[in-house]
Amino acid sequence: MKIEAEELKEIAIEILRGLKASEDEAALVAESLVQADMRGIDTHGVHFLTLLARRVDAGMIQIPTRVAVVKDEGAIAHLDGQDGLGQVAARRAMELCIQKAKAFGVGTVFVRNTNHVGILAFYGLMAAKQNMVGIAMCNAAASIAPWGGTRPFFGTNPMSIAIPGGSRDPVVLDMASSVVARGKIRRAERQRESIPPGWAFDESGSPTTDAAAAMKGTLMPIGGPKGYGLALMIDLLSGLLSGSLYGPQVKTFHEPLGPTGVGMCAMAIDVSRFMPLEQFSAILQGHLDHIRASEKAPGVARIYLPGEIEAEKAQKAARDGVDVSEATVRGLDELLARVKSPRRLAERAARH
Repeated sequence: MKIEAEELKEIAIEILRGLKASEDEAALVAESLVQADMRGIDTHGVHFLTLLARRVDAGMIQIPTRVAVVKDEGAIAHLDGQDGLGQVAARRAMELCIQKAKAFGVGTVFVRNTNHVGILAFYGLMAAKQNMVGIAMCNAAASIAPWGGTRPFFGTNPMSIAIPGGSRDPVVLDMASSVVARGKIRRAERQRESIPPGWAFDESGSPTTDAAAAMKGTLMPIGGPKGYGLALMIDLLSGLLSGSLYGPQVKTFHEPLGPTGVGMCAMAIDVSRFMPLEQFSAILQGHLDHIRASEKAPGVARIYLPGEIEAEKAQKAARDGVDVSEATVRGLDELLARVKSPRRLAERAARH
């Protein structure tokens, strides 16, 4: 069913309040989750509220979140998320990056001991809206094997880079180190569907199209050994250097096995320290127009820039409503009942 974005945020906020989140936390996490759904990344959308509730029940997440400052000097800072909501620690990290970039031209902040932070584009765009380059990366629970191996060792370890677009939308790269997010394979397993070739390996290291076998095996890194190398480097920066967990030590958010120990690295670069902003924007737009006008391969109607498809999906969702699956509706209704809310999405769908 389709739900207006603002209504979906209100529902998420209501659930988060019921899970003891503060007003500010609830608004932030709701915005992050709904933005993911609007951009077509439903693996990181409002369905995560069900997983969050499980961690709350297991006493494995600290709400309200109290981010601690380990170090704050010059252009760098080091934060401890203290096993709270990942979005809270990640936003604080990027806020500090932006402040430091205004003062020093660049800002770098590491976060240790946090949880799933949601889509990384959310934080890169914070910087891009301030006419800065925003960079964010984090590690995750093991799902990729070292190239040639058969056992999960690294997470999908995503990264995002957002470039300010002046009068136009920012250019936003937001990608995992794997060909697909593990959430897509989980969904295929739930729906008893096969997965495309090239997504995953089974336990023996052989390519598979069986979602259940893929869940027991590993994900295909992008570009084979290149994706493995990228996952390793992100893990070293976000996990090891931040003082958080790394490699197979990082635990999944999907099961209450203990603190996830996710680490994050965030950076902001003030464009105006290197080139007048107007000059940068004019050169960038000319360059992007040339990319769009490139000669197209047979059957290709349009060349997209990174993040353009997601931005257009978000615009459509803002206009027409956010697509929410039946399973997610059921999960939200269960959580609404848990927090004593009179709202029920399934009932509304039945009336329509």
